[in-house]
Amino acid sequence: MRNTIDKSVSGIVSKISILINNPTVRKYAFNTSWLFSEQILRMAVGLFVGVWVARYLGPANFGILNYAQSLVGLFGALATLGLNNIVIRELVNKTVNENLLLGTAFVMKLVGAFAVMALLAITINVIPTDSYTKLIVMITSASTIFQSVNVIDFYFQSKVQSRFVVYVNFTVLLVSTLLKLLFLFLEASVEVFAVIVVVETFVSAIGLICFYRKNKTEILKWRFDTNVAMSLLKDSWPLILSSISISIGMRIDQVMLKSYINETSVGYYAVGVKFAEIFNFIPMLISQSIYPKIIEMDLDKERGKLVAMLRYIFLALALLGLFVNVFSGFAVKLLYGAEYEASIAVVNILIWSIPFTFLNIVTSTILQKLNKNSTILFRQLIIAGINILVNILLIPRYDIVGASMGTLIADMSLFIFGFLIPNERGIFFLRLEALLFIKTEKIRKFI
Repeated sequence: MRNTIDKSVSGIVSKISILINNPTVRKYAFNTSWLFSEQILRMAVGLFVGVWVARYLGPANFGILNYAQSLVGLFGALATLGLNNIVIRELVNKTVNENLLLGTAFVMKLVGAFAVMALLAITINVIPTDSYTKLIVMITSASTIFQSVNVIDFYFQSKVQSRFVVYVNFTVLLVSTLLKLLFLFLEASVEVFAVIVVVETFVSAIGLICFYRKNKTEILKWRFDTNVAMSLLKDSWPLILSSISISIGMRIDQVMLKSYINETSVGYYAVGVKFAEIFNFIPMLISQSIYPKIIEMDLDKERGKLVAMLRYIFLALALLGLFVNVFSGFAVKLLYGAEYEASIAVVNILIWSIPFTFLNIVTSTILQKLNKNSTILFRQLIIAGINILVNILLIPRYDIVGASMGTLIADMSLFIFGFLIPNERGIFFLRLEALLFIKTEKIRKFI
């Protein structure tokens, strides 16, 4: 018995050793560790400086700044043109000349950025907006121009050299933090903090260009090609719609709060969102961890395992929601001050969207496994549509609580109505078994 155990342990150690010494595994692990370290540092510093900025500006001015960023982010999805993953794919496959691909993608994103600025200029003159808020929006919109250089980021991702991007992001974080601290000390106005948003993207662009040249590559060799542009757009248009729907889900609440109520409500809501986002990385990390397992699963033979996985992770995230509900009041007042007490209700509602966010991510993973990408887009459009509809109904009556409920109801909606989507019906029953502890064989046979 002991010899059997020793052999098993020895075998496991041997496999782990082979895995660790595998050059490909080490390359990807090293690349991932850089990205993970950056996210942790960004979250920690962002929380510290973000709290200080929120306390200094107060709900009204902080609301104006966040409204501008939300409106630019809402339209900014158009500027990406859904090119990110497609350009990386083409760089990896090497089906198109590298300089033609990067040059074409850069020009397309640059044109998209100017188009977004033009659309924003029209939009803020159509919807009810005061002149000061218009100024902040247009300053912030300039950031989309420098984001066109992010095609270099795609280049480094395709080479599994994300450490260079992390170097740049660390520099941006340092410059941004120092500037914010300086202007907090100087008691600067809101427009200065809007300019810092633009400076962040400018520094990022300069950094990416420097590292790109350091790798013995030259931007002056980039060229635009119409045929390449048309080919990229042919592949990217579903992703453009997907990006827009995701952006609507993330940004529309604050834009509608400003339109229906005022900038102060946006300030309260923004603080609640930022606090709840501290915990958002949890379902993301869990989903990334179980992604390979779901992809390799036989969904029929291993149905029980998948149901158990969904059930226990969902319950763990629900316990997290209870924990946050208990301590959110103390934490928000400690960090942001009594002035933001209204944000506590936002946190207590939004935290309950996290378990359903996890279910939605897993559902998308299963749909990807089944090659049902059009259904993923359809789901995202439904979530965005429900969010807008509920906001229209609830925000005028319940203010920031209504906006919070809009997000939660939208995230919960496909758990309830997923049955109505043909390609999702089987996954709907999986979720039903996991959360309600019932067997659905008879129901499925009946239907």
